[in-house]
Amino acid sequence: MRELLFLESARRFGDCSLLLLRVVVGSFLIWGVWDNIISLERMQEFIGFLTKFGFPAPEWMAPLSVAAQFIVGVCFVVGLFTRWAGVLCMINFLVAIAMVDRFGGVRGAFASMCLVLIGLYLATYGAGQYSIDRHLTSRTDNR
Repeated sequence: MRELLFLESARRFGDCSLLLLRVVVGSFLIWGVWDNIISLERMQEFIGFLTKFGFPAPEWMAPLSVAAQFIVGVCFVVGLFTRWAGVLCMINFLVAIAMVDRFGGVRGAFASMCLVLIGLYLATYGAGQYSIDRHLTSRTDNR
């Protein structure tokens, strides 16, 4: 009965589900900024968007935000420096909420809030078994 109530056997799939979470979220972040990376016109549109919302130095902030999201996405997908990537994800999307998404209310800020919480989770729990982080830390722990 306890197993049925608490599904403790599902725990064995934890690292697989964490890998899936990292790959899906990381891929989404990469996809979300890829057009800004390959198109100067799209980057200019993003600079205009940041200008509209009163960001300081939007010509610097736009490429910085794009680079941050791309790097976070890659780190999530491969599981490298995942805790730091989680912190960077939280910061980036807290700024998005404070500067832009708050004007859309809870519904408008929900996606960014989810990314803040996913960043928090990965910053505190790490990448799991199927990651470069695990491989690197297990090598250093054996010395």
